[in-house]
Amino acid sequence: MADGGELPAGAELIVSAVAVDQALDRMAAALQAEIHAQDCVFLIVMAGGLVPGARLLQRLTGDFEIDYCHVTRYAGQQRGGEPHWLQPPRARLEGRTVLVVDDIFDEGITLDYVVQCCQQLGATRVLTAVLVTKRHPRTRGWRVPDISGVEVPDRYVFGCGMDLAHRWRHLPAIYALAAEG
Repeated sequence: MADGGELPAGAELIVSAVAVDQALDRMAAALQAEIHAQDCVFLIVMAGGLVPGARLLQRLTGDFEIDYCHVTRYAGQQRGGEPHWLQPPRARLEGRTVLVVDDIFDEGITLDYVVQCCQQLGATRVLTAVLVTKRHPRTRGWRVPDISGVEVPDRYVFGCGMDLAHRWRHLPAIYALAAEG
């Protein structure tokens, strides 16, 4: 990493801040319909879902509960392992619609884990929203997100909630590292 807040060498802008804002607007419109129709829990998957979740919350109105859970697969690495809880949801999910918000859909492992937990806790319906979906054939999860903001190539990406060695989540745009090869 470069000193002085410069992006890592070889980082390439792949989704501009304007395009991210437009994607968040579309996602919020889809989520808003659910909030008006259901008793909802807006469940942010930490830590990656923090940034897109907060930015979505600024666009939403109505009566709903906000909660978080913390699942990790990466632990600061560039390759993920099996998911495990750092903090399960605290809100009562039984008989409610849960809107799960995360940063990225890569292979679907984390999303599956959270959705299954919500169902086990009695959620009537679980709707999933991710800011980013990676384009590749490696999906291991049983579902794709119900709502997705943007698609990105199969590269390591960071910004808008996604980190690079626990840094750069706060960026308003999405960057990729140089393609491996």
